[in-house]
Amino acid sequence: MNSVVLPRSIVNQVLAHAQRSPESEVCGLVGARGGEPQRVYPVGNVADEPSALFRMDPKGQVDAMRRMREAGETLFAIYHSHPRSPAEPSARDLAEAAYPEALYLIVSLDTEGVLQMRAFRLENGAISDVDLVVA
Repeated sequence: MNSVVLPRSIVNQVLAHAQRSPESEVCGLVGARGGEPQRVYPVGNVADEPSALFRMDPKGQVDAMRRMREAGETLFAIYHSHPRSPAEPSARDLAEAAYPEALYLIVSLDTEGVLQMRAFRLENGAISDVDLVVA
C-alpha cells in the first residue's frame, strides 16, 4: 500500500463539507501544485437520489477544473461522502471512476462520533487502498 500526505486544512475542509449535508452525498475536487494538495473545490451533487449517489454538476465540475488550471494546479483528488455507508468505494464508484491518476477520497458519516476518511486508487476495475497521512 502506498501513502499520500494531505494537509490538515484540506482534510478539515472536506470533512466540513460532508458535515454540512449529512443526509446527502457531497462531492468535489482537490487541486495540487507540484504534486502538493493546495485547494478544495466543492461541486454540487445533481444525482436523482443524492442521499445514496453522487453525480457532479457538469458545469460546476468544468468550472472547478478551469479554476484549477488558472491557479496552475492539476487534479489531485476527487472526493465524496457516504452518509449511511462505510468509507469504501461502491460498485458504482468503481464503475464510474474516470480519472485513474486521481486519488479518490471517501468520507463516511456512518460512524459514531468520529468521521472517517479513506483514500483509494480506482483503476481498471481495481481498488487499491492508499494510506492517508494528515500533516
